Amino acid sequence: MTIRKVTVLGTGVLGSQIAFQTAFHGFDVTAYDISDDALAGARDRIANLAATYRDEVSGADGGKAEATAAGIALTTDLATAVRDADLVIEAVPEVLTIKDQTYQQLGELAPERTIFATNSSTLLPSDMKDFTGRPDRFLALHFANQVWKYNTAEVMGTPETDPKVYRAVVEFAAAIGMVPIELHREKAGYVLNTLLVPLLNAAMSLSAGGFAEPDAVDKTWRIGTGAPYGPFQMLDVIGLTTPYNILANSDEDGQRLAAWLKTNYIDKGKLGIATGEGFYKYTP
Repeated sequence: MTIRKVTVLGTGVLGSQIAFQTAFHGFDVTAYDISDDALAGARDRIANLAATYRDEVSGADGGKAEATAAGIALTTDLATAVRDADLVIEAVPEVLTIKDQTYQQLGELAPERTIFATNSSTLLPSDMKDFTGRPDRFLALHFANQVWKYNTAEVMGTPETDPKVYRAVVEFAAAIGMVPIELHREKAGYVLNTLLVPLLNAAMSLSAGGFAEPDAVDKTWRIGTGAPYGPFQMLDVIGLTTPYNILANSDEDGQRLAAWLKTNYIDKGKLGIATGEGFYKYTP
């Protein structure tokens, strides 16, 4: 159950962060994505993370942040990415068919000992376990965005997850500087998103329905609760693609919100902080 070599599948906003945080704490990390263009974006995100860690994370100065970035292997070859992995963390788009296809490939390519962990925000691991070929070595490991700052790692197994695998992943989460949050039963949304998603959806419903502008919604939330960020500010940090995918694959109300997001923001290239504009504009 020793975990030393970790592969992260998907190099988007959160996948890049998971890879960097894991490498920063001394693990051997490979990050995989489907194309050279995707990896070019990953290189930019990893370079930006090195600068962020240097400024915000204790012990990241003196060249450690830059060495961490340089040490992450990037590849578009899935077989190469997972051939010697102890743990694979999947952070591909929040679409069940994509995840199922990914796990079918993984089950054929990864060593029998390899543990698979999904970072899915809302899907249950039971929805995917049969596609892995190893349900006893599969579970969910969910990270919050900005992992160096909001450092929870929610661990959730299925009835078939081997308890030793579960403990190994809890220990791994602690070893990379996270606070493991152990769930005793499967719950869509875990703890964090069970609390957060209704807030974000309610905020979008207010603006999509023409009741209030995003800035007014955020201002109300900050003043009324003392929170440092409003829901639309949080959405910009998360990136609008993830909530769009979740909403587009949900009920009729969710699909209406997804259409509003797509028309007014995503189709205009306003995807959040990563693209310089979402609900707000950002300067480099």
